[in-house]
Amino acid sequence: MRAFRFFSLFLLVSLLAGCGLFKEQTDVTKDWSANKFYAEASEALASGDYQTAIDYYEQLEASYPFGRYAMQAQLDVAYAYYKAEEPESAIAAANRFIKLHPRNPFVDYAYYLKGIVNFNRTLGFLERFLPLDAAQRDPGASMEAFRDFSELARLFPDSPYAEDARKRMHYLRNNLARHEVLVARYYMKRGAYLAAANRAGQVVKNFSRTPAVEPALELMAAAYTRLGMNDLAADAERVLRLNREQGVFDSLQDDALDAKPLSRKLWDAMKLDAN
Repeated sequence: MRAFRFFSLFLLVSLLAGCGLFKEQTDVTKDWSANKFYAEASEALASGDYQTAIDYYEQLEASYPFGRYAMQAQLDVAYAYYKAEEPESAIAAANRFIKLHPRNPFVDYAYYLKGIVNFNRTLGFLERFLPLDAAQRDPGASMEAFRDFSELARLFPDSPYAEDARKRMHYLRNNLARHEVLVARYYMKRGAYLAAANRAGQVVKNFSRTPAVEPALELMAAAYTRLGMNDLAADAERVLRLNREQGVFDSLQDDALDAKPLSRKLWDAMKLDAN
């Protein structure tokens, strides 16, 4: 019996010691200043330890909710979430910064980051490394990215991010147009000629000045011919021929765009980590 009591006492002491050790380990940030939190978070972010950076930025804001460090942490954590491949959290953090600090000199970056997050959603793992057609993917994220970049360009036309945003808008618009052509071709293969003609017509109407207009007109002519709508087929062929003769389609080339994730160089150029 005494041996059992001794063992129970030993187990209790061990558990208490273990709890104390655990508490000591988890309290490493207990006495950190706002400056210390920010420095450690920034170091973790730079080294690629994104989850630690996120934890420190959030602890910084919780412990020191006022002042420049907390405000900067709200923006930095959005970037950290983006790098950690947590797009929903990145967008939520960017939106929160926009709502809390609409006049902050770096709020344009929050708008830009939202666009970048959605832009990279349009690129799956394979598309980032292989020359696959992004137009074949669900256009939902592309439309969101286009709206994000459009809002940035409208609100901050002189932002250092505006030029890149406009280039990405052009790229996205071309992809959205190509997606509509792919859908129209699918309808043609299924024999849904009226649906194909209507979808191709939307490209001509809504995505003028894109390379997708030429194949869209070809599809319209072919679909109307199959439907026996010869006047409409002739109209599509006439517009197609006229644009070819004038060299319009030759000038509508896709712009090359580096679709890599947001460069840290932009971040450094704006000195967003400067204390």
